[in-house]
Amino acid sequence: MSKKNKTKYTSIGGQALIEGVMMRGPKNTAMAVRGPKGDIVVENVNCTLPADRPWIFKIPMLRGIYSFFDSMKVGSKTLMRSAELSGEVEEEEELTPFEQKLNKIFGEKLFGALMTLAMLLGVAIAVLLFMFVPTASYTGLAMLFPKLDGDTPTHLLMRSVFEGVMKILIFVVYIFLCTRMKDMHRVFEYHGAEHKTIFCYEAKQELTVENVRQFRRFHPRCGTSFLIVMLIIGIVVGLCIPIKEPLLRTLIRLCCLPLVMGFGYEIIRFCGKHDNLLTKILSAPGMWMQHITTFEPSDDQIECAIAALKAVIPDNTEGEIV
Repeated sequence: MSKKNKTKYTSIGGQALIEGVMMRGPKNTAMAVRGPKGDIVVENVNCTLPADRPWIFKIPMLRGIYSFFDSMKVGSKTLMRSAELSGEVEEEEELTPFEQKLNKIFGEKLFGALMTLAMLLGVAIAVLLFMFVPTASYTGLAMLFPKLDGDTPTHLLMRSVFEGVMKILIFVVYIFLCTRMKDMHRVFEYHGAEHKTIFCYEAKQELTVENVRQFRRFHPRCGTSFLIVMLIIGIVVGLCIPIKEPLLRTLIRLCCLPLVMGFGYEIIRFCGKHDNLLTKILSAPGMWMQHITTFEPSDDQIECAIAALKAVIPDNTEGEIV
């Protein structure tokens, strides 16, 4: 049996969790987490499904924007839940005096408010690192080396390529540092289990640990590939922005972000549905990146991925690509 020859294409995708995997199918979403006692806990996840989305968010380009924010929302929800199911979070923990005061003021809304604040802070840091810092860095270099500064197409190309390469380097270094953390390394192993299990399903093989293990862990529809494609598209977008002032250039890039998301999503979707020279070239950067965002899983990790996938397989697989 060939490991590379896929015989069906599916819209099923997933996400690695803390000691588990979340799978999202065309009709439902489920997560499977290894509990403290070694048992696998499978739960359905209430969320908007591809077929239930408003028609406007099924239009090419717009569906990519919706999918990005929707995936962030569902991913955060399942990640927090997996921490509870795996025993990483103690259900009852004595609050500090400060926490008790906050809890008295905000009540049940405290946790949600803190999560919202953390998410906003994360977005702000991402904008700072991936948009403002590369732009400001080139502006600083241009002050030291005046030949880099100019309004010609060549200068614009140099600026855009510099910014794009710097963004990719920041991203790669960040992910690499995450892999050095023991807990995060296990998450990346579950990431590998997710990909291998989906490949096995696409190959129409029985979902067993033995069958899943023989498949590769690099998948063209991975979220990692999507992020890398977005960074590369950002280089092209930068060529169309003649503004050099760092803050204004960053704001314009933020306004262009929905366009980048939509276009990046369509590329990843296309690569996931076809297997030819063009799709291999388009998906190559993301596939290379998966060498540090996925690791070979253990048998018990594969079992979790299989349990999650089985919970979302539709009875009728016709028209499964949504």
